Amino acid sequence: MSLSAHPIGAAGWMTTDDPPAESEKAYTHREAFVTRMAKPPDGGDNPADRDEPPTAGGEPSAADTATPPDVTADGGTGSSVAADQPAAPAGDSVEEGLAGEGPATDEEMPLADHIEEMMRRLGVVFLIAGIALAVTYPFAGDLVNYLWSVHIPEPVANRPRLYGPLEFILTKLKVAGLAGLVIGLPMFVYQTYRFMRPGLYPTERRYYLAAVPTSLVLGTFGVLFAHFAVLPFVFAYFTTYTAEAAAVAFGLQETFNLILVLMGWMAIIFQIPLFIMLAIMMNLVTRQWLEAKRLIFWGSFLGIAFLFSPDPTGMAPIIVALTMVVLFEGTLALLRWTGN
Repeated sequence: MSLSAHPIGAAGWMTTDDPPAESEKAYTHREAFVTRMAKPPDGGDNPADRDEPPTAGGEPSAADTATPPDVTADGGTGSSVAADQPAAPAGDSVEEGLAGEGPATDEEMPLADHIEEMMRRLGVVFLIAGIALAVTYPFAGDLVNYLWSVHIPEPVANRPRLYGPLEFILTKLKVAGLAGLVIGLPMFVYQTYRFMRPGLYPTERRYYLAAVPTSLVLGTFGVLFAHFAVLPFVFAYFTTYTAEAAAVAFGLQETFNLILVLMGWMAIIFQIPLFIMLAIMMNLVTRQWLEAKRLIFWGSFLGIAFLFSPDPTGMAPIIVALTMVVLFEGTLALLRWTGN
């Protein structure tokens, strides 16, 4: 009785383990498919590529073994790609096609592992931004005086007013934080590249890496655009708007909230061309789709500008929204002009 019960128990265990075994087998087949696609075709694995069907017992025929590895019965090149798989684009090498380095290095991971890696890379971004903040903080006082003297009318007469003991320290932290934002933007692009690298083709990797210094340049241009173009107009509008009603007293915290928010906004907004280029390059969207949905994007830009702007008069949000629309449309016009 014990001998007959033992196979039943073993069969029961095998039946219980069948679902995870099948799941593991399917995952292994997927890995084998990607690995097979990354190898040069040998022309002898797929029965559909052979001139003759295999003989009894699964042994290949003599004619099959005599067939050159790179020629099939129909005169084409041998391939392990199934008939229902799309053919690789003409001119693409093995390294840049479906069997390229990017897909070959891609692999499925549990969702928890993806989230853990994403949080770790975001931690690196915040760490680099914090280092930039710490390096800039000793010079933040001089930057506060410089920005005040440039953007405040009659800065000697309109000295900053403090309404709390920590306002100056917090303002210095915010000014140093702007440097952390500008440095953190290209680091964010680089960390997203590291996160997505296994699934990128070599050409996509080169574009993505080129976007890292481009992000720094665009962020710097955004801060300079706010400093030389937007802020002088905004403060001139504010002083003209209130000159007939009251004498303006410039508080340090409120004034620098406006200055730094606009500078930070412009640093982020000027990333729009970069993100559009990357999205189109990775085939996430097309230029035609973006042009068809432009009104939706315009409305979103306007809503975001009014939601996060510290200006209740509406002038600063309108300037921010117009800048976003100009960058959006300018990028699409450039792509249309270049034919991409």
